[in-house]
Amino acid sequence: MEDKYVEKDRVFIKLIPKQTAKTMIVNNHYSRKWTLCKYALGIFYRTDNEHAFFDEKEEKLVGVAVYGGPIGRLAAQSISEELNQNQVLELTRLFIFDGYGKNIESLALGLTFKWLKENDSTIKALISYSDPKVNHKGTIYQATNWLYQGNKTKILDSRQFKFKKDGDWVHSRTVNEIYGTNKIDDLTPKVGHTYWWRIEPHKHRYVYILADKSEKRRIMKTLKHPPIPYIKELEDENMQVFEVKVEDTFYG
Repeated sequence: MEDKYVEKDRVFIKLIPKQTAKTMIVNNHYSRKWTLCKYALGIFYRTDNEHAFFDEKEEKLVGVAVYGGPIGRLAAQSISEELNQNQVLELTRLFIFDGYGKNIESLALGLTFKWLKENDSTIKALISYSDPKVNHKGTIYQATNWLYQGNKTKILDSRQFKFKKDGDWVHSRTVNEIYGTNKIDDLTPKVGHTYWWRIEPHKHRYVYILADKSEKRRIMKTLKHPPIPYIKELEDENMQVFEVKVEDTFYG
């Protein structure tokens, strides 16, 4: 069925327990990590199977869209000075199992927009990012008409660290939580062995305006980063990796 369009009347969304969403994300999302969550919206599919206990068709949980407070205390203002932090949510995770129609993601996202408008009128804008590290350029955001703002919206670069030669890259925030610092001179003696760092590949930022027409016009006029044409192909970022050895640190 994946090569066919999903039947719209089979798909609906509703709130699900955060723990249910967490289990689905940790077990199935490429990140394998939970995240900030204010609303966990389950994506359901009405099958042709009769329900085991009720006189109705079986409804199957096939995915989840997770919305949480945006990371960064100035995230809202980075969109527009017209917005404050409680008026913006970040789409922090989206996962849907394969096999339910090639356009189910865009259909489900559209349903979450409608749900947010009906259930939380304080939310005026959404923000999300596509991660080039996993070869994502934001196809689903482009399909659902988000505004693309490029990958140069951050003022400061973030670092990633790797503590084993064949290990995973770890974000500087996580390193700070573990070691109490992410500054090279302070970090090296705490790590106690060779490690590696690089500038984190720049994520591509997308924004979706949920506000009504008049508010939307005002927000659009005050966007800090004007929309630009959608990216078609990911750039090959030349990410230089730096090796740090314990003896590289200068003491006192």
